[in-house]
Amino acid sequence: MGYFLLLCVAVGGILAYQFTRNHSEVRKMSRVEGLRANLSQFTLERKPFRILGGSIHYFRVPRAYWEDRLLKMKACGLNTLTTYVPWNLHEPEQGVFNFEDQLDLDAYLRLAANLGLWVILRPGPYICAEWDLGGLPSWLLRDPNMKLRTTYPGFTNAVNSFFNQLIKKVVPHQYSKGGPIIAVQVENEYGSYAKDKEYMPFIKEALLSRGVTELLLTSDNKEGLKLGGVKGALETINFQKLNPNDIKYLDEIQPQKPKLVMEYWSGWFDLWGELHHVYAAEDIIPVVTEILKLDMSINLYMFHGGTNFGFMSGAFAVGMPAPKPMVTSYDYDAPLSEAGDYTTKYHLLRNLFSLYHTQPLPELPSLRERRAYQPVVIQQHLSLWDSLHFSDKPMKSVRPVNMENLPVNNKNGQSYGYTLYETTITSEGTLNSKNNIKDRALVFVDKHFIGVLDYKTQELALPDGKGKRTLSLLVENCGRVNYGKTLDEQRKGLVGDIELNKRVLRDFIIHSLSMKPGFVNRLESSGHWTSMRQRPSFPGFFQGRLYVNSFPKDTFIKLPGWCKGVVFINGKNLGRYWSIGPQQTLYVPGPWLHRGDNQVIVFEEQETDGKIQFASSPDYGMPVDVQ
Repeated sequence: MGYFLLLCVAVGGILAYQFTRNHSEVRKMSRVEGLRANLSQFTLERKPFRILGGSIHYFRVPRAYWEDRLLKMKACGLNTLTTYVPWNLHEPEQGVFNFEDQLDLDAYLRLAANLGLWVILRPGPYICAEWDLGGLPSWLLRDPNMKLRTTYPGFTNAVNSFFNQLIKKVVPHQYSKGGPIIAVQVENEYGSYAKDKEYMPFIKEALLSRGVTELLLTSDNKEGLKLGGVKGALETINFQKLNPNDIKYLDEIQPQKPKLVMEYWSGWFDLWGELHHVYAAEDIIPVVTEILKLDMSINLYMFHGGTNFGFMSGAFAVGMPAPKPMVTSYDYDAPLSEAGDYTTKYHLLRNLFSLYHTQPLPELPSLRERRAYQPVVIQQHLSLWDSLHFSDKPMKSVRPVNMENLPVNNKNGQSYGYTLYETTITSEGTLNSKNNIKDRALVFVDKHFIGVLDYKTQELALPDGKGKRTLSLLVENCGRVNYGKTLDEQRKGLVGDIELNKRVLRDFIIHSLSMKPGFVNRLESSGHWTSMRQRPSFPGFFQGRLYVNSFPKDTFIKLPGWCKGVVFINGKNLGRYWSIGPQQTLYVPGPWLHRGDNQVIVFEEQETDGKIQFASSPDYGMPVDVQ
C-alpha cells in the first residue's frame, strides 16, 4: 500500500511538472510580440498598450504580505509592477549571494505573473531608492581608489560578477520566455550623476550579453534627460508636478516615441529632525488625469512604500551642508499605506484608472485587523560594555580604521550599525573630530557620557581626571547618501584622525557592532542580563516579552520616554527610532510575531522609561506639504 501511494505521488509530481512545463511552453508559443516602442504609443502583443504601473519593492514588504499588496495593486486598476533590485542585500559579502526568503526575487516575479501583472524590472546596479548607498554594497568602498558608477575596473568587475548571478535568474521571467517581464531599466537616473560617458553603454551591454531581450528603458528627471540616455533604450521621465515644457523636451529628443512617466512621485520621503511629507490626494488626481489625457503611460512611485527595516535607510545630501539620514518608515504618503491600508488617494486613483479598463476592476481585498497590544514592561538590561564579548573579536590599530576597512565579515568590512573606538588619554582638554566622525558619536570617558560629536558639533570639552583614562567613541553609521555626486565619500566610522588639545590620538581598540541576527541571538541566550531593579547604564540593551494570546496581528511600537536606538522583535531588526521625529512609531508586521511569548530587545543610547507601548495606527509626525 505504501509503495503504491509513493508511486502515485511520484507519477502525480511528474504530471504536474509536465503540465507546468507544457503550460509555459504554450504561453511562449502563443505570445506574438512583447512591449514595443516603435510608434507614439506602446504596443504589447501588437495591440496598443498603456502602462498603468506602480512600484512595490519586495525587500521593503514582509514576504508573507507580497500577495496582499500585489492584489491591492491590481484592484486599483494597475497592470504593471515595477521593482528595484538591491545589490547590497543580494551580495552582502563579495562573492556571497542571497536570493532566498525575503530576497527570493524568483518567487516575487512568479507571484506577479500568477496574479496577471506585467513587470518592469529595475536591476541597477545603482537604484537610489532612498536606500543605503543607493543599493551599492559597502564593501566596494574598501578600495581607496573606488569610483562608483563609472567604468573603473574595480567597479565594473564587481558589477559583472553580480550580474552573472542576478540576470540568469531574471532571463527565464522575460515575456519572450513566457514570463511577466516586459521591460528592463538600464541603471537609474544616470543623467544626474554622469561621471563617465562609457558607463551607460557598459551597463546596457552587461544586460544584453547575459540574455536580456525585452525593451530597455532609462529613467531621469528633466535635467538628467540630457545626459542619462543610451542608444537603443527608450528614455522616460520622472516628476511630481507636470510641466508641459518637460514633456515637449522629451518629445524633441525622442520624437514619435511613446511617453512614460517612469516615476510619478505620489508622495515623498522623510528625514530625521524634519516634518512628515504629504502630497494631498486633491493635488495628485488632476496631474495623473492630465498625464493620461496626454496619452502617456505612468508608473506611481511609490504605489506602496513599505519599510526600511534594519539599518537600510539612506541619507540625503543635495543642497545641504551635511547629509541628513532618512527615517525608518518608507510610507511615502503612497496610495497604499506602510501597513497596507487603503487611503483617499487609493480610492480616487482607482476611480480614475477604472475608466481605462473595459472590465470592472477586481473587488477590494479585505483589510487586515490590527492590535494595540498591552504595554511591555522591560524586565532586564545589559550594558553596551557587557555585550562586547558577544560581538566580533576587536582589532588593535595605531590609527583609526573606517567601518568598511575593518577585518570583519570575511574581510568585507562592516556595513551597518555602530563601531566602538577606544583609546587611552592622560589629560583633560578639547577633543576635536576634524569632521572625521561619520556620522554621529556618543563620547565617553571611563564609561561616563560626555556628549555627542557629529557634522554640526566637532569639538567637546573633556573633564579633569587623574592618570590614564579610557576615551570611548560609539560611532553610528546613520545611513549612507543614496543620491548625488558624493557616493564615493560614504565611508563610515572614524574616517581620519581625531585630536585632543591639537595632538593626534593613537592606539585604538575597535569593536564592530553591526547587530546582526547572530549577535542578537547570542545576547538573548546569555546569562549576563541584570534585573531592572538595578539602575541601568547607557548605552544598553533592554529586554521584555510581548505575550500574544491569539492569531498575531500587525501593530506599531511607540517609545515615549526613550531617546534613540534600534528595536528587535524575535531577532528581526524593525529599524531605528529617534525622539526628534518626525516618525514616532515603528511598524511591526503580524507575521513576524507568534502566539505566546515574543522577545523584544531595544538598544537604547541614552534614556528609557522602562516600558514599550503599542498602537493600532502609525504616528509619522506633524505633516507638511511636499514643495
